[in-house]
Amino acid sequence: MMKHAHAIPGIHHVTAIATDPQANVDFYTQVLGLRLVKRTVNFDDPGTYHLYFGDTTGRPGTIMTFFPWPGARRGRRGAGQATVTGFSIPADAVGYWSDRLQQLGVDHQPAMRRLDEEVLTVLDPDGLMLELVASGSEDGREPWLDGPIPPAHAIRGFSGVTLEERALAPTASLLTDVLGFSIAAASGSRTRFTAHDAGHASVVDVVERDDAPTGLVAAGTVHHVAWRVPDDDAQASWRARLADAGVDVTPVQDRCYFRSIYFREPGGVLFEIATDVPGFTVDEVPERLGEELRLPPWLEPHRERIVQTLPPLSSDVASRA
Repeated sequence: MMKHAHAIPGIHHVTAIATDPQANVDFYTQVLGLRLVKRTVNFDDPGTYHLYFGDTTGRPGTIMTFFPWPGARRGRRGAGQATVTGFSIPADAVGYWSDRLQQLGVDHQPAMRRLDEEVLTVLDPDGLMLELVASGSEDGREPWLDGPIPPAHAIRGFSGVTLEERALAPTASLLTDVLGFSIAAASGSRTRFTAHDAGHASVVDVVERDDAPTGLVAAGTVHHVAWRVPDDDAQASWRARLADAGVDVTPVQDRCYFRSIYFREPGGVLFEIATDVPGFTVDEVPERLGEELRLPPWLEPHRERIVQTLPPLSSDVASRA
């Protein structure tokens, strides 16, 4: 594995596809206790929302984002997809979450042991597969303190993602030889990789299934996984490295809250490398994050038409609790 001056510390965000935006907001804020940190639109399709959920300020490594397309067909988990998104919870919080999910009637499976973790598998309203992961190592990240979950039990951010692949080797080669990940563990068909410093939000599990159906990216599936780098210089360095390795990588895209480049790993999963800067407080004060529709400068002249196209959306948890 070659060393890189700007090592990837882990996940920046995970983006998935939903259907009903209100059901999406209700689940991730009221059930999982994440904060709606940004309400904007899909810059490439401004007739639909782009919703961001995370910790108090939406720090990298906590951000789950959605394109909610009402009426979208249901996708299919399979090869060439990120099939599971894992959230980190405290080691003693599994019982709390099991009881909470049961009381709320949320589709979930009983807790199970895997490697050095206790895992609760949960489905969101669109069937997106999530895991609440309690590992043996303490996650000291501070959760959203004003949410509906007691801080002692609340989600800290991502633990990692699971990719499903028909063949392990090509994906493993990209992760280790190009992106700088290391193999941390293996069990059966699952191989665990960790990012550079094996810190928070750094786990990538690759599950090899040679008979897996091809995944269909639509409602209830992950669209892409974004890895984080600190700034534009680091991103430019990674873009050059990927191109030198023969990877087809896009030009830099301005997403207002970060800059992005995109590429596919050999199995087909869409990856992104996103900058930590400038962050979600670039156009809103921390206390008011997610309360109003924010548009990039090039869409602001079309605000009235865009607002008329979008369905109403309430993020007032108290009004619907």
